[in-house]
Amino acid sequence: MPRIQQLTPSVVNKIAAGEVIERPASVLKELLENSVDAGATRIDVSLEKGGSEVIRVADNGCGIVADELPLAIASHATSKIRSADDLFSVRTLGFRGEALASIAEVSRLVIRSRTAEADSGAELEVVGGVANPAAPIGCPIGTTIEVRNLFFNTPVRHKFMRSAQTEMGHSVEALTRLALAHPQVHFTLSHNGRMMHDLPPVPSIRGRIAAFFGDELANDLIEVHSSNDGVSLSGFVANPMHSRATARMQYLFLNGRAIRDRALQHALGEAYRGLMLTGRQPICFLRLEMPAELVDVNVHPTKQEVRFQDSGRLYSLLLGTLRTKFLSTDLQARGSASSAAGMGPIGTDDASAGPSELVNWAKEQLGRQVAQQSSITFPQVTESRVPPYRPHEPLRLHSLDEPRRATVDVGSGVARPNVGPAEPTADDSGSAGSGTLSATHADVRFDAVHDRLPAPRGLAAMQNALQVHDRYLVVETEIGLEVIDQHALHERILYEQIREKVLAGAMESQKLLVPEPVDLTATEAAAALEHADVLATLGVEIQPFGGETVLVSSYPAMLANLSPAEVLREIVDKLLGGGRQPETRDLIDELLHMIACKAAVKFGDRLSPEEIDALLTQRHLAQDQHHCPHGRPTALIFTREDLDRQFKRI
Repeated sequence: MPRIQQLTPSVVNKIAAGEVIERPASVLKELLENSVDAGATRIDVSLEKGGSEVIRVADNGCGIVADELPLAIASHATSKIRSADDLFSVRTLGFRGEALASIAEVSRLVIRSRTAEADSGAELEVVGGVANPAAPIGCPIGTTIEVRNLFFNTPVRHKFMRSAQTEMGHSVEALTRLALAHPQVHFTLSHNGRMMHDLPPVPSIRGRIAAFFGDELANDLIEVHSSNDGVSLSGFVANPMHSRATARMQYLFLNGRAIRDRALQHALGEAYRGLMLTGRQPICFLRLEMPAELVDVNVHPTKQEVRFQDSGRLYSLLLGTLRTKFLSTDLQARGSASSAAGMGPIGTDDASAGPSELVNWAKEQLGRQVAQQSSITFPQVTESRVPPYRPHEPLRLHSLDEPRRATVDVGSGVARPNVGPAEPTADDSGSAGSGTLSATHADVRFDAVHDRLPAPRGLAAMQNALQVHDRYLVVETEIGLEVIDQHALHERILYEQIREKVLAGAMESQKLLVPEPVDLTATEAAAALEHADVLATLGVEIQPFGGETVLVSSYPAMLANLSPAEVLREIVDKLLGGGRQPETRDLIDELLHMIACKAAVKFGDRLSPEEIDALLTQRHLAQDQHHCPHGRPTALIFTREDLDRQFKRI
């Protein structure tokens, strides 16, 4: 039987490192928090290869006394608490005394520090947990910590690190959270010798938001503030027209600490209920200030989760503050049609909704259902023989007895519809005698490239189908009746068609006359660029543009009426949504699901009899006509016996 023995300090520190140090971003977070706790007004960060090679953090804080440097890397040695009672009133970001010891155990660490009272500084070098004696050195007041070759002596951990670009994205996100929480501190960030962010002190967090996420979002922020019995809430929330598919842009800060809290996130979602589409997540930058005695921050190794004494009170404070603010704020959508279209999620089953209607509903009736409407945007396109497919407009299937077509005005770069019937051209010859699944504006047809659903000629071929509530098709069958989900069926048809194109390398993409810059978060930009080859397979071509901005030069023609920025952001949400590195095959399939879902007819799209007939005719060409790509049924069958039984006839 194995005998019980005490672990060595080296093993203990490696275990602690496994809990706290997950990747370079974890190291950066701990070092930044120490600098803030030291009272620094300027913090300079320098990274190499995303932090996997070098992480250097220099601050102008209070510094460390020379003879205390060895204690700084000792386990559970700290200047921030003195007794167990102090754990219940922690006012600093760090307090456990584990971070430097854990980092030093799995890296090559150098600390240089000087206090204001000392004539010179001191340097301590640690390699894999083994420290050399501290030596005097000339250095400015403050502390500089350099971490090299992270996980060099723990290869099992090292192999789990991702590409330099991905690790850099996580590192920038760590700095973003600290910089947003402490706008009074000057932060700089350079990578491989190139300056990425220079963030001087600002009076409001809004300036930091603009620096990280762009002026468009910063200018549409709504300022909130309230207080209740010693607890204050302040910050900014985004206009409902700005939303994301995930909660990654919900920044919550407690006494200067970035936290995650499910209850507060739920309150945030409830405050936005009815103001944005189902499945979308609001954006917020909110600060909570409260006495340290009312919260326990010692419940998670990374200190990102906390426990409140009265979480219900905070829930009510957040929910009530935001609801009151929304009811007294003009949330009318402004700007171009693309901004309104950007409100709608890509890959959901809902039609786009006008935000002004939803706001009026929230303000005037608070419970009445809102009539939804579509928003249309026409992006720039290069000259093309076939006009772009516009899936968000009301869909129509026309017999070519009266064909209509659109032309492309190359000078302006936008598609302009013709106003009357047109004779078929060589481009239309392949569809002569058939209907076309198309999107129209003012009854104008925009053909989908190779995605045409032929409708049978004449009334004899028409199937006896009835559209119910602009979403279901009811069809009489030999054994009873069938209720078909029009969106799910069309989604399945398009999915199989575009999947064949991708496998054959024939996915239609649309070149932009002028590449569109898209501002992403650091994590999003890293994910997009890391998967640039996969995106190109789907017709989305991107390239770096500096910082967290990428350029979109082309994207799927089937989604041509959507903003390229929204297309890219939704794709990135898919890349990051699983929380793990996706397999290329699974990733492509998931993105194909998204494209097919966005291009398909929606709930609320009224179809003509010809369109219904063409859709029902085309379903028999699908390999799996019974399920949409997400696994939902496309139809329900009710036999005569089922109906007779419901009406008590048998």
